[in-house]
Amino acid sequence: MGDMSNSDFYAKNQRNEENHAAAFGCSVMELRSLMELRGPEAVVKLQEDYAGVEGLCKRLKTSPTEGFPGAQTDLDKRKEIFGKNLIPPKKPKTFLQLVWEALQDVTLIILELAALISLGLSFYHPPGESSGESCGAAGGGVEDEGEADAGWIEGAAILLSVVCVVLVTAFNDWSKEKQFRGLQSRIEQEQKFQVVRGSQVIQLPVSDIVVGDIAQIKYGDLLPADGVLIQGNDLKIDESSLTGESDHVKKCVDKDPMLLSGTHVMEGSGRMVVTAVGVNSQTGIIFTLLGAGTEEEEKKEKKGKMQDGNMESNQIKVKKQDGAAAMEMQPLKSAEGGESDEKEKKKPSVSKKEKSVLQGKLTKLAVQIGKAGLLMSAVTVIILVLYFCIDNFVMQKNPWMPECSPIYIQYFVKFFIIGVTVLVVAVPEGLPLAVTISLAYSVKKMMKDNNLVRHLDACETMGNATAICSDKTGTLTTNRMTAVQCYIGDVHYKEIPDPGTLPPKSLDLLVNSISINSAYTTKILPPDKEGGLPKQVGNKTECGLLGLVMDLKRDYQPIRNQIPEDKLYKVYTFNSVRKSMSTVIKLSDGSFRMYSKGASEIVLKKCSHILNEVGESRVFRPRDKDEMVKKVIEPMACEGLRTICVAYRNFSGDPEPSWDDESNILNDLTAICVVGIEDPVRPEVPDAIKKCQRAGITVRMVTGDNINTARAIAIKCGIIHPGEDFLCIDGKEFNRRIRNEKGEVEQERIDKVWPKLRVLARSSPTDKHTLVKGIIDSTTTDQRQVVAVTGDGTNDGPALKKADVGFAMGIAGTDVAKEASDIILTDDNFSSIVKAVMWGRNVYDSISKFLQFQLTVNVVAVIVAFTGACITQDSPLKAVQMLWVNLIMDTFASLALATEPPTECLLKRRPYGRNKPLISSTMTKNILGHGVYQLIIIFTLLFVGEKIFDIDSGRNAPLHSPPSEHYTIIFNTFVMMQLFNEINARKIHGERNVFDGIFRNPIFCTIVFGTFLMQIVIVQFGGKPFSCQPLDLEKWMWCVFLGLGELVWGQVIASVPNSKLRFLRRAGQLTQKDESPEEDVNEDNEEIDHAERELRRGQILWFRGLNRIQTQIDVVNTFKSGTSFQGAGALRRQSSTTSQTQDVTNVSSPSHVSLSNALSSPTSTTAATAPPTTGQC
Repeated sequence: MGDMSNSDFYAKNQRNEENHAAAFGCSVMELRSLMELRGPEAVVKLQEDYAGVEGLCKRLKTSPTEGFPGAQTDLDKRKEIFGKNLIPPKKPKTFLQLVWEALQDVTLIILELAALISLGLSFYHPPGESSGESCGAAGGGVEDEGEADAGWIEGAAILLSVVCVVLVTAFNDWSKEKQFRGLQSRIEQEQKFQVVRGSQVIQLPVSDIVVGDIAQIKYGDLLPADGVLIQGNDLKIDESSLTGESDHVKKCVDKDPMLLSGTHVMEGSGRMVVTAVGVNSQTGIIFTLLGAGTEEEEKKEKKGKMQDGNMESNQIKVKKQDGAAAMEMQPLKSAEGGESDEKEKKKPSVSKKEKSVLQGKLTKLAVQIGKAGLLMSAVTVIILVLYFCIDNFVMQKNPWMPECSPIYIQYFVKFFIIGVTVLVVAVPEGLPLAVTISLAYSVKKMMKDNNLVRHLDACETMGNATAICSDKTGTLTTNRMTAVQCYIGDVHYKEIPDPGTLPPKSLDLLVNSISINSAYTTKILPPDKEGGLPKQVGNKTECGLLGLVMDLKRDYQPIRNQIPEDKLYKVYTFNSVRKSMSTVIKLSDGSFRMYSKGASEIVLKKCSHILNEVGESRVFRPRDKDEMVKKVIEPMACEGLRTICVAYRNFSGDPEPSWDDESNILNDLTAICVVGIEDPVRPEVPDAIKKCQRAGITVRMVTGDNINTARAIAIKCGIIHPGEDFLCIDGKEFNRRIRNEKGEVEQERIDKVWPKLRVLARSSPTDKHTLVKGIIDSTTTDQRQVVAVTGDGTNDGPALKKADVGFAMGIAGTDVAKEASDIILTDDNFSSIVKAVMWGRNVYDSISKFLQFQLTVNVVAVIVAFTGACITQDSPLKAVQMLWVNLIMDTFASLALATEPPTECLLKRRPYGRNKPLISSTMTKNILGHGVYQLIIIFTLLFVGEKIFDIDSGRNAPLHSPPSEHYTIIFNTFVMMQLFNEINARKIHGERNVFDGIFRNPIFCTIVFGTFLMQIVIVQFGGKPFSCQPLDLEKWMWCVFLGLGELVWGQVIASVPNSKLRFLRRAGQLTQKDESPEEDVNEDNEEIDHAERELRRGQILWFRGLNRIQTQIDVVNTFKSGTSFQGAGALRRQSSTTSQTQDVTNVSSPSHVSLSNALSSPTSTTAATAPPTTGQC
């Protein structure tokens, strides 16, 4: 919004405020100024102006516990006065803007210029009748044919085809943008938030939240609006998205109650009253400023103040980047996110990770092909011009006549157009188009397979995944927790006991403990359908415990009503460090009682007493604990049950304990019972894991659960098979193995652990991140590992960001996890990940199919244009025909081949990996094989075609001669061969049946038939613009017959074994060259300029030199110290291998070995080995 619109907005609000002064006791501006305060200032202001939070709620006509009733009129009024919770999206680019962008393509500009020159010259007639004869051969045939007036047609036709190409590109961009906006709005609708209205807790889409709503906030939420805290338990907020400070800010009602939109809840829970939404919230204000900035720039431009265009456009670019930064913190995900085209979308993901495998390979390939094309086209033009000049002015000794200049220039322009056409055909502009279409198509289809793709390239990276680190709960299991065993009053019950058999005292304590010491948002509701299972809402483990209370014929709700949430004295919420949750309540006699629950090993360690068979407390000695672990907890865990211990502790009210001294408070507990909770494996998971293993993907389970439970579930899922050589370890053991004496993680140590690791239990979020980083940075395998990770908690964020592809859970996942992920699994199911692998591989294969087809056409068209031009001074395929072929090849073929649906066969091969060339040896064999067939046919037709068909030769025709049947047959045959070769291109692994599954892809069939019909129209009615002469049926049959030959020839090529064609190995490795150094280069820099590369090279040489000196000193010292010669040899070997490792390591952190350090400790090899082991690569 520009200044104008902003001031209008405020003025309108002022008027509204006056009108509704009676309605609410505060205005938008007052609330905005309140929300700008922090900490004690805010508390003072709240007290002075509003008499605290209760006063504020009164003014906003809402109750702090029950919310407002939520009548429609009230909602509308609130939206009218305080605004909606939406940030107005940025305008999408118009179709015309996209057309203008498509016109910026260099090759198209060159073609347009050439066409305009050709047009201009065709209208110029040289004076004098005799000019034809006097200009010699050059002028021959111009006037005689009486065709000069048709000279403009070629220029016009080129312009027309350029228009077609531009429109098609613009349309693709436009539809792509539309898809992104759709995807964006889908993500927006996905985000819901819990609010209290009319004393009912309801889930609302974020956009429906209004000022005055009472929002319930909990660990993992992304706050959707600004608000003031009414009541909080141990609440910590990450405000880094607004302030840049990474420390978590503690929020409490009496010290700092201000909560801001776009910030993340990292710990605890609470309730807040919403005070600002949409453009009035803190995030909204920043967005409005950004929006205003860009619009002002645009206005300036319109006024024509273009003195310093560069600076302005740079400013706009900076603003856009700010926008991208703000996007990160934006909770509402307004359509701004789907802004402009996919490049913008990809920016965050590219800077987050290195280029995706496919992008890297394609960029490289396109550059190589482009260079080759440019060379060919330049050579073509030079040869044509030289031949013409030598033939005219040297051989025939014609003088250069001024009146003939236009004719000569017309020839030169024609040569130039031929050259540009060769370039146009050589450059595969269809590649980016094919990639986009393929990705966009896949993304759309993946939505149906429960994968919501947030970053386009994640879809294709997934096809190369070699490892998946999956959570257990909810992904591999159903996340429907049921208590099935318990140990209470010294008895281990294998089934839930009858409440009559339990000691009444223990039973009461257990029921109270579970009911009070759990989030009050966790509930068990009656089933939706009769006979269905009760509905679990909230934390699933707590639901399992509440289910136990109900199985014991008790009800948790009356207890909660008796002690509402705001009466809870202190809450220690669950987090990954505590691994337990405790709640303190004040009893009627002034003393305190704390209920605690958590992972059984952890809580039992803190217990000093346990309730016996009559419900009395007895001492719980370490010996008893060990026995309990052996006899109760381990058997439960071995059956795949999650074990939870419930305990309590009484405190005297005088003096009141220091609640902040956690280590003393959470100690000396009395155990009430241990519960075994079952979370059954999802029925479809074992099969999905089998598919992954067959496809060469290792599945690892990373869970916070007990090692025995994790192992039992891993066996049920098929992650581990008894008798195999694998590792199942817990977080403690994992850290012991991968850290050195100083406690630092060493890559070499990780490399010893991860290849066999299958289950990592009791892992902290840091362990998960360390494991993912360790696998990605490992250099022990030939290929760099591509790792996918699933996560649902806020603490999974770092691992999701680090992984090549991060999957967040759509149902159980927190907003923070979704924000860090690349793909959201809308059904939280592991088998959806397998679908993502299939689609990812399909994208890669689609691109390969398109490349195989495209490069065959490119090779043939370029060679034909080049040799034809050199031998007959005219390309057999005219500029317009080439553009049509280009359209078939690029746009239509990319549509046809990029939309092939995936099949199960894709999961029967191993991942391609990063270093495998994009063009495999089979593909190279196909490209060269089909190229040879097409060239033989075309050259045969070109040089002896007129004899075969008994027609006039089309070679050496004068400038504006009419189209010949001879060249039309060549053009038609060429197109027919491409059409049938498109069917061949559907298979890239040497399969025989190219028609397999062809009817499953209606787009492909439509395009092949459509192209065929268009070709008939062009040949029969194209006439002069397309340089075509209509053909009779017999000639058509011959063209189609030669085209069909492609299918037969395809079978011949498939019969030639690859092993016989050793030389193709090199041809296929177009993109392997310097692939690996590129990957090790600093992740953040997308592209490094040459100077920097030279610098890096210098550094590598410098380190090599250093290492050599070091080795020599080491060897000398070894001799001095009198050790055997073998010792020195081993030393040198070790040092040289280290130097190689260092070359890689030091690329990314060039300055961490100094000469002094290397020379100062000559007797030890530590200076040499330090860098690789610190794991800095």
